[in-house]
Amino acid sequence: MAKGRRNGLYSGISEELSALMRTGWADTERHDLQLGEQAPYAAGRRAALSARFPGERLVIPSGNLKVRSNDDGYAFRPYTGYVHMTGDRARDGALVLEPRADGGHDAYCFQLPRDSRDNDEFWTGPTAELWMGRRRSLAESELVLGLPCRDVRTAADGLAAGSGAPTRIVRGIDPSLEDAVTTEEDRDAELEEALSDLRLVKDDWEITELRKAVDSTVRGFTDVIGELSRAVASSERWIEGTFFRRARLEGNAVGYGSICAAGEHATIMHWTDNDGPVRPGDLLLLDAGVETHTLYTADVTRTLPINGTFTPLQRKVYDAVYEAQEAGMAAVKPGAAYRDFHEASQRYLADRLVEWGFIEGPAERAYELGLQRRFTMAGTGHMLGLDVHDCAQARNEEYVDGVLEPGMVLTVEPGLYFQPDDLTVPEEWRGIGVRIEDDLVVTEDGHENLSAGLPRSADEVEAWMARFAG
Repeated sequence: MAKGRRNGLYSGISEELSALMRTGWADTERHDLQLGEQAPYAAGRRAALSARFPGERLVIPSGNLKVRSNDDGYAFRPYTGYVHMTGDRARDGALVLEPRADGGHDAYCFQLPRDSRDNDEFWTGPTAELWMGRRRSLAESELVLGLPCRDVRTAADGLAAGSGAPTRIVRGIDPSLEDAVTTEEDRDAELEEALSDLRLVKDDWEITELRKAVDSTVRGFTDVIGELSRAVASSERWIEGTFFRRARLEGNAVGYGSICAAGEHATIMHWTDNDGPVRPGDLLLLDAGVETHTLYTADVTRTLPINGTFTPLQRKVYDAVYEAQEAGMAAVKPGAAYRDFHEASQRYLADRLVEWGFIEGPAERAYELGLQRRFTMAGTGHMLGLDVHDCAQARNEEYVDGVLEPGMVLTVEPGLYFQPDDLTVPEEWRGIGVRIEDDLVVTEDGHENLSAGLPRSADEVEAWMARFAG
């Protein structure tokens, strides 16, 4: 991780202190742990991965700590594919699938064991247990994960010795494990691709976790409404902190950097500085999601009139985005092309932009040329799950060129953004940005809007704010 400090207050450890630190500790091994509720689902995911790569050894690392600055590290977040295949969130680990003669695989995990109390490792150094907290023992991890667990400190040698089978590893996660195996970059990319493909359809347990994430997010948005007056008195930072409090209280953290964009900042797709003023009369675009303790995230956006009431022009833009989202959501159903919801929303917005005189018609031509993108900027949604933009390495034919299936979870998020320096629109339109985003799960007969607990229409938003705004 980070380099040690040169200017520590202690120059060394006396033999007497070392001996003192090694004695008098209780046995804290936990024998009451049970198989984690995700473990059976993870086993099924590993079986699906195994079927794709018979006769090959697969290595999926969890990742290492990363330095934020000097000797201060970022909060650890494991590689998504590792979490999906194990349900584990520990650092410095790896899942290994060893091929069997019958074409299947035997799975085991490399894990970082507990620090020994027989030497000074448990209390010296920035990653020692007395500094960072207790880890599970290998035996405890075996109980929770339902997998054999080995000491990761033997991983490099063990992988290097190998079994003679061709190996694939997910690259860019753990350099020390990459150095221990001989692989081909293209073949490794196919492993990461497969891990993304296998997350496209969520199982029942995953959908339950996404419900939790969305429900907490709904409460976080309501918290923000209740503290808008404090944001007006301070800045967008108050909004960010208010939502973050809910995310930390009920989940692991936020699933991505919250976008708390007031006024003309709402025209910036990924505004995360969140340091601008919050002024009555402007709009607030809040794009935020709670990440559960199991690392599944929501991704919801609402655009709110800061003083509780849309101006006629703000409502005109908002209604256009709302109607575009309605058109997109109506296209989310099993058997539909993935692109259908995007095209339905974008075609609607192209119609409005031609009607308003901002792009040259006819609308069909404008859409085919992509002219609406000057004001809509991005696509209309994406897959959602362990990553906010989940399944990002999946094959195009399975994702953007694929067909919707029950269990897929995606966002529908059309928007209109009129930049403050855009001279092609009237001055009163400049600086208005509106996005509405909801999280949908594809069902057997259509879809369910997981974030339906948040108002969407302009009238509903105003009524909601009148009820809760502080």
